[in-house]
Amino acid sequence: MNHEVDLKNSILRTDLAVELVKSTPTKQIDDIKITNITLNEKEANEINKKPGNYTTIEFEDVTDSKNQKKVEKIFSEELKKLLKLQNIKDDDMCLVLGLGNEKSTPDALGPLVVSETLVTNYIYIYGSLDEGFRRVCAIAPGVMGETGIETSDLLKSIVKEIKPNFVITIDALAASSVERVNKTIQMTDAGINPGSGVGNKRKEISKDILGIPIVAIGVPTVVDAASIVSDTIKYLYDHFAYQVASINNPASKLTANVNYLKLSQKFKINKNEKEKILGMVGTLSETETKELIYEILNPIGYNLMVTPKEEDFVIAKLAEVISSGLNSALHKEIKQSK
Repeated sequence: MNHEVDLKNSILRTDLAVELVKSTPTKQIDDIKITNITLNEKEANEINKKPGNYTTIEFEDVTDSKNQKKVEKIFSEELKKLLKLQNIKDDDMCLVLGLGNEKSTPDALGPLVVSETLVTNYIYIYGSLDEGFRRVCAIAPGVMGETGIETSDLLKSIVKEIKPNFVITIDALAASSVERVNKTIQMTDAGINPGSGVGNKRKEISKDILGIPIVAIGVPTVVDAASIVSDTIKYLYDHFAYQVASINNPASKLTANVNYLKLSQKFKINKNEKEKILGMVGTLSETETKELIYEILNPIGYNLMVTPKEEDFVIAKLAEVISSGLNSALHKEIKQSK
């Protein structure tokens, strides 16, 4: 698949490869987009990622039961493909690792998924597993601030003792776009650096470190203030362009709170109109605007990480999607409900 590295977003906090690489969706099912990116060594180094396969699933909503089932099904199918790329067999033992702090709602995705993961290793130890089920064990080790132990070091000890064939990690991520928060799932065989998206980088968890395949799954649950401001400026232009284009349309005057982002027609304004709206700032490109906001907020410590007010409800739904899809992908005998 053709893609090119896009360095303009590298100053912003993001864990998502799709935000750093210009790429078109591989396929689309209804309103759900799936993008597959493979980064070689050179491309990965340019965006400070590890080389490997990155699959991104973008969706609108998982709080609606119908949408939730669609996302869950697609997620499970894409996860199976990634496991196949890593030559994972149906009877290989899996360790599920739920990263994050369960006391912090936007960081609780990993522990929540672990609590809903079908664990079967204890059945294997004391008896035998039925056909169609694999050995699965799971742990949510907490964060270094609680344990004083690097998760990577702890995981190396666990892997050495119980000897799983592969590890699946689940973690909350950071995005550089408001539109992706709680609406994106990324999975990769390149591993993960816990906390990197919020500037709290810990030791990496990868095949290089553990010696066995790693699949990292994450959802962006936070976005930084610089991204929010730059996105707001972009939406301001879109709103103004819509208002200008619709000024003579009587129907637009009868409809309040129009979501102009979802309209099929693309409304644009030129550079002169942008300058009239925001003066000197209006003359800047989107890249220059992002850089300016970052340079203003970061030195004074106001580039805050922000999460939506309904995060406690949405994070529970996302955990359901990932745990159900994970259980289905790991155990052939588990069928997804329609």
